[in-house]
Parts: sequence; structure tokens; C-alpha cells
Amino acid sequence: MTKDKRKVQFTGNSTYIVSLPIKWVRDIGIEAGDTLTLTPMPNKTLLVSSSVVSKDHSALKATIDYLHSDSAENNLRILISHYLVGYDVIRLTTKKGFSAYDRKFIKDSVRQKLIGLELVEESRNELVFQCLLNYNDLPLSRVIKNMYGLVLSMLEDSMTALRDHNVEIAEDVIQRDDDVDRFYLLSVRQLKASIEDIELSEKIGIRHPRECLGYRLITKSIERVGDHAVKIATNVLKMDSGISTDDPIFKMSALSQKVFESSIDSMQEEDLQAINKIVVEAKKVSQFGVSLENKSGEGSGNIELSMILESLRRVSEYSADIAEVALNMNIKQV
Repeated sequence: MTKDKRKVQFTGNSTYIVSLPIKWVRDIGIEAGDTLTLTPMPNKTLLVSSSVVSKDHSALKATIDYLHSDSAENNLRILISHYLVGYDVIRLTTKKGFSAYDRKFIKDSVRQKLIGLELVEESRNELVFQCLLNYNDLPLSRVIKNMYGLVLSMLEDSMTALRDHNVEIAEDVIQRDDDVDRFYLLSVRQLKASIEDIELSEKIGIRHPRECLGYRLITKSIERVGDHAVKIATNVLKMDSGISTDDPIFKMSALSQKVFESSIDSMQEEDLQAINKIVVEAKKVSQFGVSLENKSGEGSGNIELSMILESLRRVSEYSADIAEVALNMNIKQV
């Protein structure tokens, strides 16, 4: 990256002008009469951008060679990484042709995991996916809201499954985790793209570039809470019967869900002391879970209950993490 120094000139009675680097003008394709957008940045710099975009740059395209020597899961992981960094068209190619299993696995996985990425072309040797998502239709705040709503319902239903030993509900909780992962991966794509595009940041609701890291940590914590809801449901499936509502584990569940809700609310809270109280309360709930674990005795089902208690404790710890990030994000910029 080269730097050009330009002198500011004063013309007329109130106009300051500066010339543009000729190489940049030619690379972008700007002509006399075109309009540039000047965006003042929080760090006192000025972002100069052009609406002139050539056809070659209208969509970011990537071609991936499918490695038959590797597993379908590993090939999928590479495809997902291209989705996350912002490629709009992803072409998966192979000279040998896709096996029936690999073709189905890739298509089903993309459908289940990646919001907006659709199969637009298909042949024996090629699968072409294109992201058709409009960020205006799904801003980051809505993505986080959807993730949170899903995860909270999963926590509630997993405890209902524990109480009634309802296998059907437990299995449904496990399946819903795919939807949480879809929103999480979309949030990563949005945040990575917004770092490079200030206009996109505004579209998805990012006020300052430094918020990207905070939201990245928050969405990951929400995703991890969803994983623990799945662990609770998985342990329910291993048990032989339900648990009485008088069991202290349900008190732990109620407290964990409450601090999880409070941690999400803290993202809109401006009172730093109020957010601090949420962090303290979440850590108290975690300690309560430790005390319950120490009191648990021996007997049938205790291994599964111990694992469920651990998951609930982890929910409270992730809630503390979310509130701490919210606290950091609310500190005014130096």
C-alpha cells in the first residue's frame, strides 16, 4: 500500500480542494463529472469512495477445487470459509465428477447452514452457489434477536424435556441448533464485510468499526449457549425418567435463563453500573451451580444431571461474558 501526499489548496472564498492520485483514478475508472462520496471516519480520517464499479467487481467470485483425497466435511469447511469472508459466487469444481454422496452432502449442508447461499448451477463436474441475501432485509440486530429467541426457546424446552422425559422435545431442541448456526455464520459474514465497507456497516447497524469485535464475541457466546442447550437435551435422551419440579436444578435453570435474558438486554443499556450488576449476578448464578454440584449424591442418573448442571453453569458464564462485552462497547471512545 503506497501513500500519496497532496497539498490542500484554497480557492474562492470558502473552498478547499485536493487533487486525486492519477493511478487510483484510472484503477477505479473515474471520469470528469463523476461523483465521489466523502465519509468522515471516527478516527478523524476521511474515506473517499466511488459509486463507479466495473462489471468485473460487481460480485466477488471464487473457484474451489474439490479434493477427493479429503473428506466431504473438510471440503465443506473450505466452502464455508469463502462464504464467511464475503464471496458472492462460489464455484466448486472437480475433474473426476462428484460422487452421489458428496454432491448430496454439500448441497444439503449449504442449505442447512448458510443463509442466502443458493445453488444456481449444477453439472457433473461443478456446483455453483450464489449469495442472494440483501443485508437490508436482515440487519445485524435482527440476526442477533433471532439467534437469542431460538436459543432461549431451546433452553426452556430442554428443561421441559428433562422434567417430563419428553424425547420428542429433546430431539427437536437438537435439530433447532442448525438454525442457530445459520444465523451465527451469517453474522460472521456480515461483520467481516462491514469492516471493509463503511456503507455496509451503516446498513447492518454498526455505529463504529470497533463494535465489530464486540458483536463477534456476543454472537459466539449466544451460539455457545445454544450448544449447551443441545448438551442438556442430549443428556435427557440418556436418562430413563423425568425429574421432579422440586429438584434444585430447575431453580438453577430459571436463574441461568434470567441472567441470559438480562445479558442480551444489557446491549441496549447505557447505565454502566446496571450492566455491572448483571455481570455480578451471572457469576453468582455460576457459583450457585457449583454449590449444587457439590451437594449432589450418588445414584442413577447423577452423571447426566451433573452434566446438565455444568451446562447451566456455563450458560450463566457466557451471559457474564455478553454483559462484559456490552459494558466495553458502551464506554465512550477516547
